[in-house]
Amino acid sequence: MAKKTGPTNPNTKKIINKLKKQSIEKKTKIYSNIAKRLEKPRRIHPTINISKLEKHLNKGDTAIIPGKLLGDGEITKPITVSAKQFSKTAKTKIEQAGGKCLTYEEIIEKNPKGSKIKIMS
Repeated sequence: MAKKTGPTNPNTKKIINKLKKQSIEKKTKIYSNIAKRLEKPRRIHPTINISKLEKHLNKGDTAIIPGKLLGDGEITKPITVSAKQFSKTAKTKIEQAGGKCLTYEEIIEKNPKGSKIKIMS
């Protein structure tokens, strides 16, 4: 039988543990959902372009991405996005549109209950 492995990056392990802890403390399912997605192999983590955020989010929405955000496309709305990784162009475009790019720790601190957050995958 194959040995089950998880993420080997210590930062990823730390993030997963924080998400799970927050989920248990505040009884929210969204953070445990993100933690489970991050435990999967990296090749399964989604890679999202800004154009998808522009299409599916409204002004002022908050999204969390269990993967990487790339800068292909344009964004005109101020939104808040949390992702495992941001490309430089994606971060620049979001900030120029008046939005924010947050780490998982920052989004947990800002929204401990996880209310009104959309998972993009």
